[in-house]
Amino acid sequence: MTPTEDKVAKVIAKVINDSKEPLETVEVQDLATTKSGADVSRPVLLYRLNNLRAEGGIHGKQGGSGKKSWIWWGEGLTSE
Repeated sequence: MTPTEDKVAKVIAKVINDSKEPLETVEVQDLATTKSGADVSRPVLLYRLNNLRAEGGIHGKQGGSGKKSWIWWGEGLTSE
């Protein structure tokens, strides 16, 4: 992992954990790009989100049957 990718992962985790409500993937991408100052592409974002979810740093689930969107939230929130 490069220092830039590590910074991006930290920014993504902070964006999600600081949010008062669950965020859709596109919202996370917009906020992470703004806060990191780097262009966070969708593939990089999805890779980092899934790694963070697997490590237990954030939570996520698909937005409904047949939908390709995901909802992401931090420790203090529930998915419902």
